[in-house]
Amino acid sequence: MNTAKAQTSNNMIQEVQLNKNDAFNEIRNLLMANFDFTNSDYKQGVVNSEVKFDIAENGKIVNVHSKGDCKNVSKEIEKVLSSLQYRVDSKKINQNMIASTYVMPVRVDINNR
Repeated sequence: MNTAKAQTSNNMIQEVQLNKNDAFNEIRNLLMANFDFTNSDYKQGVVNSEVKFDIAENGKIVNVHSKGDCKNVSKEIEKVLSSLQYRVDSKKINQNMIASTYVMPVRVDINNR
């Protein structure tokens, strides 16, 4: 189980427990499964990024924006998450995790080709 910080409506930061079966773990797995590692414009080594997105009422991931160590990796993260047919199961998001925008760290290891 991991701990994350979540901002409440009164601007207080509270910790939210994320377990390996939550919706965000599924999103991370789908991101890595669909990520194109072959682009020669990627920075080599470990690339840290942060992706922000909303979840529409139908569960679709929308308004994806990523920033990080490599702009090309960030673009690929945005492309993959925006094009997923995946829908977040609202049953996997508990009341403490409901937000208008989600922020998820992404760490990608780009090996030498």
